[in-house]
Amino acid sequence: MMQDVRNAAQSRKKTPSAAAKHDGTSAAQFQQYQSAVQLLQQGKFERALAAFEKLHPVAPIELKERCAMYIATCQRQLERPNLTFASREEHYDYAVAQLNNGYYEEAREHFATILADDPDADFALYGLALLNAITGQAQDCLANLARAIELNPKIRLQARVDNDFQTMVDDPRFTELLYPEIP
Repeated sequence: MMQDVRNAAQSRKKTPSAAAKHDGTSAAQFQQYQSAVQLLQQGKFERALAAFEKLHPVAPIELKERCAMYIATCQRQLERPNLTFASREEHYDYAVAQLNNGYYEEAREHFATILADDPDADFALYGLALLNAITGQAQDCLANLARAIELNPKIRLQARVDNDFQTMVDDPRFTELLYPEIP
């Protein structure tokens, strides 16, 4: 019996060192994963793709699915054609399509591009306010919508009936923005 206790104690002593070795490998792989994600966030899609493809076959199970998703994301970004638009309105329509398809970051980039060219593009501010409402960024939504209304008061009427602002209807600041007191 005493021998069984010693064997159990020895096996417990071996387990942490084996676990530490395994954790060391996982820690290194997790570091590679974080580096690849950082490349992706920086828009370095070719380098990120190479890093994810290298990591994917040896990744721990908890990272394997994420690597596959990011590989697909990088490939999609690299295959994406350079888009040209005949007008700001056409560009806006594309941004709204991205928004409606759930590609929020791409929609945000397109709204930002329109606003970089024309900071007073009320329709782009409105689209950005919609995006902010959908993604739960209430403060940004209010700021963008207020600026859009300032530039074009008719937007207030449009916002009153737009279901995409549904998440904002309980916010008193939103109500005040859409239904200001008449002096």
